[in-house]
Amino acid sequence: MRTGVIAKKLGMTRFFDEAGAHVPVTVLSLEGCQVVGQRTTERDGYVALQLGAGAKKPKNTSKAMRGHFAKAEVEPKRTVAEFRVSEDNIIDVGAEITADHFVPGQKVDITGVTVGKGFAGGIKRWNFGGLRATHGVSVSHRSLGSTGNRQDPGRTFPGKKMAGHLGQETVTTLNLTVWRVDAERGLILVRGAVPGSEGSFVKIRDAVKVALPADAPKPGAFKGGRAPAAAEAASEDAPVAEEAQAPEASAAPEAPEAGGEA
Repeated sequence: MRTGVIAKKLGMTRFFDEAGAHVPVTVLSLEGCQVVGQRTTERDGYVALQLGAGAKKPKNTSKAMRGHFAKAEVEPKRTVAEFRVSEDNIIDVGAEITADHFVPGQKVDITGVTVGKGFAGGIKRWNFGGLRATHGVSVSHRSLGSTGNRQDPGRTFPGKKMAGHLGQETVTTLNLTVWRVDAERGLILVRGAVPGSEGSFVKIRDAVKVALPADAPKPGAFKGGRAPAAAEAASEDAPVAEEAQAPEASAAPEAPEAGGEA
């Protein structure tokens, strides 16, 4: 199980495929999506990666979060989220996830907060049909109608569909298709609509109901991050090589001295 990413919804546009058919896509941008923390089984009881995205001014960041970002050696992030991963898909802290983490044609699940629409009536909120346009109905054409029962039980049951707050809910859309990927500009184009308003952040992860494509990178596509164990071992060997060359350099000036005495 790979990590997901945090992306910013820029808006929608359209493309035309080889057959000339119209394809609506949503443009998602990875704005500095970096790994800012790790969760391990020994310390936390589960395995996950904590990612941050978006730029935020240090003065607007709490002292606790400034320390958290400083420990990870990354700039303060606007939003932070966790993604469960398997132990073989851990990515180093500080690594920046790139857009080619996903491949064209791959199925993904996207989670976002829907657009808030305020207080709405039953017709807009629940798609009620409304009352009749004539035959005794006056003024209340878009009303709910009866909401209760008779004397028994004589009350409105909890959960009754009525007027109320619409939108501003966390929604996950399953099995959306990645149409194109622009790694240079950090853009992911997803076919169809994505929950959330323009400028909001959404979470993208591999589809849980569809198998991961064979060409998808593991543990992911990223750049930077702290040096892995192999690089650390190479850095430890570097001083040893310099020490091996030191005696040869010191032995070079001894030859002229011996020749001068002769």
